[in-house]
Amino acid sequence: QVQLVESGGGLVQPGGSPRLSCVLSGLPLDYYAIGWFRQAPGKEREGISCIRNSDDTTPYRDSVKGRFTISRDDDKNTVFLQMNSLKPEDTTVYYCAIKIYVVASDETGCPPLWQYDYWGQGTQVTVSA
Repeated sequence: QVQLVESGGGLVQPGGSPRLSCVLSGLPLDYYAIGWFRQAPGKEREGISCIRNSDDTTPYRDSVKGRFTISRDDDKNTVFLQMNSLKPEDTTVYYCAIKIYVVASDETGCPPLWQYDYWGQGTQVTVSA
């Protein structure tokens, strides 16, 4: 019932600032968290950031702090990942995912990867001159 679709990837020059979108369907849900992840072929999937519909806390992985910003537009059922000052090492597939809570959560950090319930198909971001 829940579906997530990423978009906004593509070829970007170093220093570029694309914005990724994650459009959610199957809403509304009572409580949930949306996470952004990235995974290069043959490497582990890593969390970038997350955002909840119940608060404004948005933790970030150290490698993207100050460069990436997660936000949401509830009217459009969309979560964004603004990516600034891209580096070649940012090249990978970016995914969004949703964790659905059955009750309200007081978590302040991001859920672990295995707790997410649904995933998008990913969008490729390639940073190259």
